[in-house]
Amino acid sequence: MGSRSMAGLKSFRDAEIDLEDGKVEKDRDNILCSYKPIKLRNQALLSGLAYCISSCSMILVNKFVLSGYDFSAGISLMLYQNFVSVIVVSILSSSGVISTEPLTWKLIKVWLPVNVIFVGMLITSMFSLKYINVAMVTVLKNVTNVITALGETYLFMKHHDRKVWTALFLMIISAISGGATDLSFHAIGYAWQIINCFLTASYSLTLRRVMDTAKQATKSGNLNEFSMVLLNNTLSLPLGLLLIFVFNEVDYLCKVPLLKMPMFWLVITSSGFLGLAISFTSMWFLHQTGATTYSLVGSLNKIPLSISGIILFKVPTSMENFLSILFGLLAGVCFAKAKMR
Repeated sequence: MGSRSMAGLKSFRDAEIDLEDGKVEKDRDNILCSYKPIKLRNQALLSGLAYCISSCSMILVNKFVLSGYDFSAGISLMLYQNFVSVIVVSILSSSGVISTEPLTWKLIKVWLPVNVIFVGMLITSMFSLKYINVAMVTVLKNVTNVITALGETYLFMKHHDRKVWTALFLMIISAISGGATDLSFHAIGYAWQIINCFLTASYSLTLRRVMDTAKQATKSGNLNEFSMVLLNNTLSLPLGLLLIFVFNEVDYLCKVPLLKMPMFWLVITSSGFLGLAISFTSMWFLHQTGATTYSLVGSLNKIPLSISGIILFKVPTSMENFLSILFGLLAGVCFAKAKMR
């Protein structure tokens, strides 16, 4: 989900695709150079906590907006969050806090296919999160790893060892058993989540394919994560506006009383800032530790996220479903460890 940085969503680590989050891991040094962490003591611990809190909070806040407020305009929510990201990143870039590449027509034409998939990934994530509880969304997202691994094998001839495939198989079993025992099963939500898994995997694979071409279209020859955030979110604005009319969210927005509530605006604005916070804290955490710790903490972080989602939203669950969710989360940890090897 996060996807966003999921999107947005999504972090760069070493020189591989991160199957777990659907992000490319190239040019770590270039990205870290564009980020200027604050000098504090115990930065590894602080950055880790900041990364975990921001990534968990983003999903929980989105779930609260979509289900707690019963807000049915997921595309509009995505559009507003992306607009907030564009404003904040532009301000930080112009003030010299971060460095971003200028948006040229040459770069936009190369990046447009990636952005279309990016927007679809964010929208389907919103749609699925409205109907499915946070814990099951987290487990079902593991299917993305399987699709991405298969895509890497057939498109890039990348081979994974037996332990990786075993962990991926366990993820599939947990997703099936979790769905079969889900007391709040919603067919529409599951359908959107399956589509989201394919789009997230497609985003990762397409990103890897066009990254070299995109770098050549920039003035510096590099494309760091903050430039990607600005590029993706800026290009998503006109497409998001079009989709609001296609899905007829305009009539809903004109009638819904939520838009008159200052607290609602505060919540959705905070969700936009949280999306950016994931990008910044992930860079900070990666800079202070390394790809191995980063990947493992990212997998372990899904456990408190899932438990928090069950408790905060009072999700009805059975022992079988809870064990299936826990099994899927542990399979994710095994996958991260196997990938490190």
